[in-house]
Amino acid sequence: MNRRILRTNTSACIAVVVCALAPLAVAGKLNAQEALKVPAGLPDWAFNIPDKIQPAAIRPEGIVKAPGSAKEYEWAKVAGNANPPDWFPDEHPPAPRAVTGGQGIRFACGSCHLMSGQGHPESADIAGQPAEYLIRQMTYYKSGARKDDARMGPIAKATSDEDIRQAAEYFAALKPAVWVKVIETATPPKTFIATAGRHRQLHPDGGTEPIGRRILEIPADPYRTEIRDPHSGFIAYVPPGSLARGEALVKGGESGKTAPCAVCHGEGLKGLGEVPRLAGLQPLYVARQLFDMQYGSSAGKAAELMKPVVAHLSEDDIIAISAYVGSLAP
Repeated sequence: MNRRILRTNTSACIAVVVCALAPLAVAGKLNAQEALKVPAGLPDWAFNIPDKIQPAAIRPEGIVKAPGSAKEYEWAKVAGNANPPDWFPDEHPPAPRAVTGGQGIRFACGSCHLMSGQGHPESADIAGQPAEYLIRQMTYYKSGARKDDARMGPIAKATSDEDIRQAAEYFAALKPAVWVKVIETATPPKTFIATAGRHRQLHPDGGTEPIGRRILEIPADPYRTEIRDPHSGFIAYVPPGSLARGEALVKGGESGKTAPCAVCHGEGLKGLGEVPRLAGLQPLYVARQLFDMQYGSSAGKAAELMKPVVAHLSEDDIIAISAYVGSLAP
C-alpha cells in the first residue's frame, strides 16, 4: 500500500557506465535522501535535485507487493540501503551477499542498481556489462582515481576485492531488457522532482511545460519505482530532433565532430569485449556522465581518453547523443 503526502511549502566513443552517483556531492552521512548539490558549471536538470516546494510525494508503507510477484515485504525492513527487495528471484542467478545485503553489508548493490542491475536514473545500469569493466571502475573508486568522496568512493573502500568480483560477475551474467522509452516533444507533461527517491514525477496540477534544453525522465509508475520493482521502467522526454541528431553524432557523421561509437562499443552499441554497452542506458545518466567527463570529475583510462572528444560537445550534442543511445535496444 502507499500514501500520497500533500505539502504546500515545502558521438563520442564513451565509457559512461559507472556505479551510483559519481558526480554528486552529498553532505553528511551516506544516505539516499541526503541533500545534494550540482557540481559547478553543470546543468541542474541532469542531477535531479529535489524541488524546494514538494506538491506531492509517493511514500510506500506497511506491506508492499509488486505486480506479478509472489513476494511481499514489510517496507520498513527493505526501504534502506542494506536489504533490497528481490521481487523476481527466479529471473536471475543466485546473488552474492554484496548484492543482496547481509551481515556486515551496509550498502547492498541491489539497493541502487536493483536485483536486475538496471537501476534508476541516479544510478548506473550495469546489467550485462563486462565483469572486468565493473571491477576496474571499483578499483578506480578505491584508489581515488575516480572521484566520488560522497558515495561510491567510501563504498568501494569498504568492500573487499572478493565481494567486488562476485558482484561484478553476478551483474555481468544478467540480460538487460528495454528499460526506458524515449519520446521527442516540445511540451512534455509538467513535472517536479520529489524528495522521495529523487525521481522526477508528474505534477499533480497537470498541464505541460516547455522542454527547453533538457532531458526529463520520469518513472512509468512512481510507486513501483519507489518499491524497486525491476519490471517498471522510465519515460524520457527529449527535445524534437534529438534522435536524428544523436544518431548522426554517434555514427560520426556530423562534420567530423565525433568518431563512430561502434568502433569501440560494438555493433548496435551493445558492448565489445571489456568495453561496455551504451544501448538502452538511461539518457539522463548518460548525459550526466558526459558532463562529468567534460568537467574532469570522471577519471580512469577510458575517461582520460574521452576528455579531448567530449570537450567539443555542446549541451545540445550531449542531449542528442544521450537520447539516441537510450532509445536503442540493449
